[in-house]
Amino acid sequence: MTEFNWEDDLPISWSDHEDIAMKLVERFGADFGESKIYRIRFTDLLDWVLQIPNFSGKREESNETHLEIIQAQWVYEWRHQHGNNK
Repeated sequence: MTEFNWEDDLPISWSDHEDIAMKLVERFGADFGESKIYRIRFTDLLDWVLQIPNFSGKREESNETHLEIIQAQWVYEWRHQHGNNK
């Protein structure tokens, strides 16, 4: 597992699902395949999102809908970068 590589200073919020997913792919790479991403506990996903540099959202602003969208977007971004292999 690698650390985040953040190159710009733009804040990321809960509604920036694609940006969050891209940062998760950047951090976890091929270590988390599609099936593993779908088995992640939302408590872990929430913690990882809050660790993203320049993430401006707060824990109490999170909800299940945001986490579901982030999870689905993470799979989409993972497929784009690593292919459709599970």
